[in-house]
Formats: sequence, C-alpha cells, structure tokens
Amino acid sequence: MIKYARSHLEQTSLRVQIWGKAAIGLYLWQHIFGGHLEPADMTSQWREGSQKAGKTYFRKMLQSRVPNFLPLICFLTGPSVVPGYFSVEGEHVVLVLNGREPAKIVYATQWLHYARTLMETRKIQHVAVVLLGNEQCNNTWIQPYLKRNGGFVNLLFVTYDCAFVNEEDIFQWPLGVATYRSFPVVEPSWSMLHDPRSYLCNFLGTVYKNSSRETLIKILKQDGFDKLCWIAARDQWQPQETNESFKNYQDALLQSDLTLCPVGINTECYRIYEACSYGSLPVIEDVMTPGDCGNSSMYHSAPLQLLKTMGAPFIFIKNWKELPAILEKEKKISLQEKIQRRKRLLEWYRNFKAWMRQKFINTLENSFLPSDKG
Repeated sequence: MIKYARSHLEQTSLRVQIWGKAAIGLYLWQHIFGGHLEPADMTSQWREGSQKAGKTYFRKMLQSRVPNFLPLICFLTGPSVVPGYFSVEGEHVVLVLNGREPAKIVYATQWLHYARTLMETRKIQHVAVVLLGNEQCNNTWIQPYLKRNGGFVNLLFVTYDCAFVNEEDIFQWPLGVATYRSFPVVEPSWSMLHDPRSYLCNFLGTVYKNSSRETLIKILKQDGFDKLCWIAARDQWQPQETNESFKNYQDALLQSDLTLCPVGINTECYRIYEACSYGSLPVIEDVMTPGDCGNSSMYHSAPLQLLKTMGAPFIFIKNWKELPAILEKEKKISLQEKIQRRKRLLEWYRNFKAWMRQKFINTLENSFLPSDKG
C-alpha cells in the first residue's frame, strides 16, 4: 500500500530545478514566491532556496535527505551555477534567462543548448523559460527553441508586451523590481500606511534629451510643483546606485504619495513595482514606445497589458500636461483617504504577486504532469 502511494506521488508530483541565470529570477523567487536563499549574502557564489506549493516542492539542495517520493523543485543561483558543474536534480527545469541585448542572448543560448543536451540524453523531460525580454520586444531569437516551432522549450514566460503571447504556452511575465540593484522585499509597516508623507510626488531618474521626461520636469517647474515633489534628475543612466542614492530613492518612495513613471525605452519600468512596494501610487505615462511591442492575440490594451488585465489601481495618463490637475486634486485629498488608497494599493500588489505565483505553479503542473484520465 505504501509502495503504491509512493509510486502514485512520483507520477503526480513535479521534480523541478529553477536555474536563476538572470536577476529577474530573484524577483520570481523572493518577491513572488516569498522564498528565502541560503546563504543570505548576495555576493555568494552559490545560493539555494526551497518552498512547497501545491503538488510542487521547491527544495534547498543541502545535505539533508528528502524522501524520494516527495515532489521536488529547487532554486539555484549565483556565478558558480554553470553548465555541467552542478547536480541536475529533477526531471523538469525552469531556466531564468536575460535576453535584453546581444551579449546576454549569447550567454542565454549556451544555457539553452545545455538544456537541449540534457533533453536528448533523457536527463530531463521538460523545459520552461522565464525570459527578461528585449525592451523593444525583439525576441525572435527565442522562437526556434519553442516546442511549437520544432524546439524543446515547453513554456515561455516573457517580460513586456510581447506580441506573440498566447496564454497557451507563451505568457506575459512582470518586470518586477530592480533586484540587480538589490531592491529589497519590503514588508508594509503601520507607519508606511498611516503617516502623512512629506511630498506630493517623486521622480528620481535619468532625463534623456528630447524625451517626455524633459517635458515632465518643465511642467513640474513651471507650475511650482517641483517644490512640493522630490525631484532629482540626472543626465546619464547609471546601472548601479551608490548607498546614498539608493537610500534617497527608497526614502522618496516612502515619503511620496505619488510616484511619477515616465516611459523609457519601454513603458514598463522597475519604478512601477518599487512604488507599489512602498504604497506610493504610480502615475504612469500610458503610451506605446517604439519597437515591436504591442497587442497580442489575447490582449488588446497595450502597453502594460498584464497590469491592466489584473486591475492595477494606478493613475494612467497620455500626456504629462494632465499632471498639474492631478496634483491639484491630490492637495485636497485627506490623510484618511490616502491611507485607504495605500491599503488598496498594497493589497492589490500582494494579490497580484500571489496570483502570478499560482498561475506559474498551475501552468507548470498542467504542462509537465500527466493529466488524470478516468
């Protein structure tokens, strides 16, 4: 009887490893799954985490032994996780890759070729990919690897409004926070919800020449709102923050009622999710950016189709000329109304992450597990 139960569990449980080879993997694991990593030191060469969910168990690869009949999935990340130099434990693999620019794509394809070799030698059965896509949605390089096109990748979760999202085997994935800049998991506090905030709005970021960001700064200055908002503009983008600039950025989110989110190369930006983390309502420039992003067969509200579909309670504007009226209205909103709005925003964001987590698990199980018949 016990032998039968174990055999049945083996057939109806996932044995999966997630190989986190892009920073977006940390958003998946720590922010959406609420998972932990050991060691906690972010500079460690090798980090691992575990979590059980549904029929899926995300397991730390430590010395402790887990009975073979348990469903297994583990999350691995760090520079020491390289093809061929770690133990492949699990019949199914989720690869987290960076496909944003050519050099990253070269590295990503090395991992895909490694996974294909494991498939061909029957070391693994299924592969899914979570892809930090190109900001202009130029992701055609991944297409030949998809099973639907004769490749071996069963599922693709891709950031931005990729036009070939179909909700069958290709899904939109949130960009999330800038984990590559060590943006933390933020736990809401009483003061975050209830304290008055010193600023109406904030924008700390790069202002590109002839961009809508220039227009935004001009509008804030000409109407005097730059004195009521935390504004810190710079001319050049910096991939890494100093300790001081990063603290200023977090303080600005915490101390502002609104966070202004102008478009960059793409409409979706880390700032949207980071503002949500601190209960600062995003004001989003809702315009399409140049490139191949746009509506898919499933969604018709680009940009930010995923967030809109999930009912994000943001302020969407088409032109920054609408901002002065929004800020004038903001001046008149009572603290009690702002507290309720913060609660709604934080609750929505918590539910959004929980929904993405469940969708991810369900999609893996529906694709990787044999369906019950009879």
